[in-house]
Amino acid sequence: MRSLKNLMLRVHSDERGAVSLETILIIGAIALPILIFLLKYGWPKIRNYFDQGIQDLETERTNVTTGS
Repeated sequence: MRSLKNLMLRVHSDERGAVSLETILIIGAIALPILIFLLKYGWPKIRNYFDQGIQDLETERTNVTTGS
């Protein structure tokens, strides 16, 4: 029982990797709002841009096949 207690104290007092974990959490805290903003506001504009491009290609295709 004594060795289990010593093991638990050693594990909880070990701070190696704490800086890496904190850095990842900070990056996540910065990236998450940016990602939400892009998905909410940027994605519809990007989708509309590509939809318009596809419509233009289809129009040009019909112009080429019909000879207009």
